[in-house]
Amino acid sequence: MVTTHAAPRAQVLLASNRGPVSYALKDDGSLEPKRGGGGLVSGLSAIGSDVESVWVCAALGEGDREAVRRGVGEHGVRMLDIDAEVFSDAYNGIANSVLWFVQHMLYQTPLEPVFDAEFRRQWASYEAYNRAFAQALAAEAGDGARVLVQDYHLALVPGMLRELRPDLRIGHFSHTPWAPVDYFRMLPDDIARQLLRGMLGADRLGFLTRRWASAFMASVAGVLPAGEGELFGAAEGESGRCFFRHAPAGSLPARDTDIAVHSLGADGDFLRRRSHEPDVEERMAALREQIGAGRKTIVRVDRTELSKNIVRGLLAYRHLLEEHPEWRERVVHVAFAYPSRQDLAVYREYTEEVARVAADINSSYGTESWTPVVLHVQDDFARSLAAYRLADVALVNPVRDGMNLVAKEVPVVSDAGCVLVLSREAGAYEELGEDALVVNPYDVTGTASALYAALSMGEGERGERTKRLAAAGTALPPRAWFLGQLEALAP
Repeated sequence: MVTTHAAPRAQVLLASNRGPVSYALKDDGSLEPKRGGGGLVSGLSAIGSDVESVWVCAALGEGDREAVRRGVGEHGVRMLDIDAEVFSDAYNGIANSVLWFVQHMLYQTPLEPVFDAEFRRQWASYEAYNRAFAQALAAEAGDGARVLVQDYHLALVPGMLRELRPDLRIGHFSHTPWAPVDYFRMLPDDIARQLLRGMLGADRLGFLTRRWASAFMASVAGVLPAGEGELFGAAEGESGRCFFRHAPAGSLPARDTDIAVHSLGADGDFLRRRSHEPDVEERMAALREQIGAGRKTIVRVDRTELSKNIVRGLLAYRHLLEEHPEWRERVVHVAFAYPSRQDLAVYREYTEEVARVAADINSSYGTESWTPVVLHVQDDFARSLAAYRLADVALVNPVRDGMNLVAKEVPVVSDAGCVLVLSREAGAYEELGEDALVVNPYDVTGTASALYAALSMGEGERGERTKRLAAAGTALPPRAWFLGQLEALAP
């Protein structure tokens, strides 16, 4: 049992790598806070001021670390100043370069992965990083408190926290896909077992789709020794409880870990309101000038994350222009590709390739009055919303994605209705597939055909599809998604 620094009092705790606030260290030495939004922020605010809550997160940069050292912070937020090298090993070395690659099936297997001594050194940092979170949560939590742990960065926290505070109700939510068991077993056996046991320390595990929950269950069945417990139920089912029953261990009785699906939707009310504010209108005017009058738009908004498949999307657009020259000068691909994880070489190279392919298309097909690809690489939320509103076609073609909220957001915001071209490998396919044009993300010519069909679709059909997509995409907004998980953890 952990020794707490003060009488624990929080009844609801949230743990995530990134917190609701970050700090920038200014030239004069002062700290400037920047507050984030999103589903976790709105969800936590929905529990009411009468319930004491704490958000435990990592200090991500020098400004955050300086804030911790100076004792600067916001009520209800505990930021952990984890050693910078340990954090880098855990975050870049393991979470983003191993676990993300496994769950998104991104490895070029003839050459990678290589689980060597350096991997083991970084794994020790990942353990230390998770342990720091578990200890902080144990110290902050009141008796019987509910704890919601987020994502692959913190997969070991539930098991560690249960050892420290068995009285707590612990949930863990995976925002990524889950790899098929044969791919998951690429991990060293002891590491694969440690990850599963860490997550199964929770009382409840949440996944975005039945497909990912089923894959997790297959990994449990295929990796853990049979004597550790038994799975009951099937995630594919429309109803009924699905859970893992742990075998009794020593003096500890059998207990259950529920395995549940909580699909995450777009915040329709927020998007509709925000997309009509003055800064969005200004950016719409600028985009219209870049696009040119009377032209249709194919819109994508993504980070330059390897799994988002931006390069193949550009190649599909190029194929469209080549095979259907009648669309030249009549359509513009508005591609917002915001740099992601640029501290990793493979991401820098991918970002450069996106820019190179876009420039090549413009060089090959562009005219004095028409730029085929309008590429923006600087993150600008208002400009993204402006593009949503102008979208005739939304291209969402990831090779693998836990959900993909862009697929749900564009139909909500699009002024004239849009056709969604959607990868079957996105989690959103499970809810939106019937009203989207579905593609194999690796098939460039098939994606080009879908883009052609989308551009050619009549207004009536496009409008009806958009209504149904918007309704499905906002069925479980972030606030309800969060509260649903919290309520499920109630004793």
